[in-house]
Amino acid sequence: MRSCRALQATAVVKSSLQLKLKTSTEDTCISLIKQCHTLKSLKALHASILRSLHLHLHSLTNLISHYASLGSISYAYTLFSHCNSFSNDAFLWNVMLRGLVDNAHYHRSFLLYTRMPYLHIAPDNFTFPFLLKACASLRILNLGSQLHAHAFVYGYSSHVFVANSLISMYAKCGLFPVSERVFDKMPQRSIVSWSAMIGACLQCGFHEQGLLLFTRMLDQGIKPNRASILNATACVRRENAAHHMHRVIMDNVLDNDHSVQNATMLMFARCGRIDLARSLFDGFTYKDLVCWASMIDAYARADLPLEALLLFNQMRLQCVLPDSITLLAVIQACSILASLHLARTLHAVIIRCFLECQLVLDTAVLDLYMKCGSLTYARKVFDYMKGRNIISWSTMISGYGMHGHGKEALHLFDQMKAFIKPDHVTFVSILSACSHAGLINEGWECFDSMVRDFGVTPTSEHYACMVDLLGRAGQLNQALEFIEKMPVRPEAGVWGALLGACRIHSNVELAEIAAKSLLNLDDENPGRYVLLSNIYASLGKRREAYRLRNLMKSRGVKKKVGWTSIEIKGKMYTFVAGDRANPEMDLIYSELGKLMERIRQEGYIPDVSFVLHDVEGETKEMMLYTHSEKLAIVFGLIKLGHESSIRITKNLRVCGDCHTATKFISKVTGREIVVRDSQRFHHFMNGSCSCGDYW
Repeated sequence: MRSCRALQATAVVKSSLQLKLKTSTEDTCISLIKQCHTLKSLKALHASILRSLHLHLHSLTNLISHYASLGSISYAYTLFSHCNSFSNDAFLWNVMLRGLVDNAHYHRSFLLYTRMPYLHIAPDNFTFPFLLKACASLRILNLGSQLHAHAFVYGYSSHVFVANSLISMYAKCGLFPVSERVFDKMPQRSIVSWSAMIGACLQCGFHEQGLLLFTRMLDQGIKPNRASILNATACVRRENAAHHMHRVIMDNVLDNDHSVQNATMLMFARCGRIDLARSLFDGFTYKDLVCWASMIDAYARADLPLEALLLFNQMRLQCVLPDSITLLAVIQACSILASLHLARTLHAVIIRCFLECQLVLDTAVLDLYMKCGSLTYARKVFDYMKGRNIISWSTMISGYGMHGHGKEALHLFDQMKAFIKPDHVTFVSILSACSHAGLINEGWECFDSMVRDFGVTPTSEHYACMVDLLGRAGQLNQALEFIEKMPVRPEAGVWGALLGACRIHSNVELAEIAAKSLLNLDDENPGRYVLLSNIYASLGKRREAYRLRNLMKSRGVKKKVGWTSIEIKGKMYTFVAGDRANPEMDLIYSELGKLMERIRQEGYIPDVSFVLHDVEGETKEMMLYTHSEKLAIVFGLIKLGHESSIRITKNLRVCGDCHTATKFISKVTGREIVVRDSQRFHHFMNGSCSCGDYW
């Protein structure tokens, strides 16, 4: 009975619709098309239109456009193909081109465009923006340049719509100077033109230039729109500029726009004012998933993983379901803490949220387990992945390298080549693995095979890996000769690798050469100053070490505070050098003193060259004893069972004295100690380290 009534109701609706169509104008028909929110309802209306009306051009183009907007390109294209009576109308072709591009059918849009000249259909100022957008999405510069030439021939290259698209296309294809030239030659500019050019600066990393352009726009009395504000806020890198941008947003009453609110929050976080970012976040009346994800990501990028995880838990309590982007930010926070317990908990959350495996999340979890020191769990994730891409393989290879398993990395690299062609990222991973394991011959073979076998042109990163490989092996002169013969200008990473090698082998002459080039390229990186300063100190050159520290201060470069964390029963504990914050510090220092005496008896000699302060020798030893790594290890020995491994994380490179002391500690206690520093993993067992002192 109910089904009969439903059928009757459907028949009444169809009859009413047909009656409305018979008595309607074309405007009413178009209005009915726009009211269809599903493909099923649009098909039903289309059928009724065919029975009741003769389709006019505007109704036809609206049908094609609406089919495309609902994702049904096949229906849209079929309808377009049967429009014989309007086949020479440029507007109709533009509608179809837009539908193809909006649905990422870029190559089909190019093919459709090539048919237009044969049918004597001239493109107009609306045709080129769609095609240029397709070129920008695919980063096809040659085709984009050809379209620019076509636009010039047809007289549209200076038209504001076309020029705006050219600016964006050239920037996305890496030709920023051409974007500038197009912008400068525009006879007229709209707010979209300014926004596109600021976006081009952002795309190519010219943040200061983007802000100057935004200021120039304001000085000309042009009122900023949402897009220009979003692009300009993304260019901000300094706090004073962030405050100025915030005032501009307030003055133009854009502070209530949700996207602008998120952009402002991220801007302050990026400038180091995470407190202001959180204040803005707390003041939002409506927080959607993007807002939560942005703040969590801001905490992770600011090296505040505990705050990121706390906020993630608050989000879940608000019944906001995370998406893959949010979970990637949380994974980043977990990886900073290197907590295996948290990694397993988060992995369970991901499995519950995404029953269907997502490759990007699987790869991120694989990387997380690697950074938490568990090759076993990482390999399980890798082996159970339903599909693997180049990033998955490269991540697993890189993980083996981080843990000092160079042979395993090479074996996996050989396996990968049977399934997929390695790219530049894969070669960075395998060269780094060879460097960490001291596999010089294998590293050279991989480097030589890049161009020879796979057509991959070495970049500065690959050259840096080779310098690191040679330098760690003590071949410092060969490393310098390699740098001098590079076909590209050495970047900071290359000189940094040489400086790091000079630290290992105490070669101050080459260290000064590397540092001179390095400080010209990367004068705001505190690690460069500290590394050279430590080299001077280790060789007894105190005056040079102090001079370098004073240079840091004069340039406003601040050394990162070193800390070490350890997880005990699901809770994270963090220590800094000379720490007194833990309630059990008296017990920790008491046990530390006993432990230092035990390892002294085994042959440990404190390396006071790692203490730069001008104090007595005994005081220097005491300062070494209270390094954060040693405090965390002793706390682990007190709190964890005798069979448990001790896992600690250092935010900087582990100091040489702590590395030596940890080898002795693993010997006298019989415990496995896993240390993750900023460079790699160190697995200490029975008085030796997995790095073979090759770090």
